[in-house]
Amino acid sequence: MVKSPTKPLTLEEFLKLPETKPSSEYINGQIIQKPMPQGKHSKLQGKLVTGINEIVESKKIALAFPELRCTFGGRSIVPDVAVFAWERIPTDERGDVANVFKTHPDWTIEILSPEQSQTKVTGNILHCLKNGSRLGWLIDPGDRSVLVYPPKQQPELLQEEQEILPVPDLVSGFQLTVGQLFGWLKL
Repeated sequence: MVKSPTKPLTLEEFLKLPETKPSSEYINGQIIQKPMPQGKHSKLQGKLVTGINEIVESKKIALAFPELRCTFGGRSIVPDVAVFAWERIPTDERGDVANVFKTHPDWTIEILSPEQSQTKVTGNILHCLKNGSRLGWLIDPGDRSVLVYPPKQQPELLQEEQEILPVPDLVSGFQLTVGQLFGWLKL
């Protein structure tokens, strides 16, 4: 029996689908489900969101969101941590944080899971940078490294414990070394 090819979904059709757990992303016309976060991923994600927000939220400089769907440039992605400058955070009619973000984060952070494609994750970071993000991080807990993606520059691999991780200007008060980042994994 020959199966007729199914018509690919448009971005608009994808956005009408129910959310999945873990989240699915819409990339180049394909729906790709993210892997379920595991212990190291969850620990790093929680500490990053908390640490960034402790520095910037009360001053209304920026806000870090975990697992926030961001739809822009023909894709709908869910970075592990999406940081938005305060004035760019979408709001609803009450002035509350909006549920839908149709824009790029200012800083996108991805934490690589063991079964996740580094190429796919890198593609999402590059898409963010192409559409206006100020910085991208790809954290690999497996080899305790961070690939830093500045816009329009070559990525930089940081692995030495004393190396300070670069951050966008909007969160300049947040300082972290490679050793401190991966030190959060210790109990």
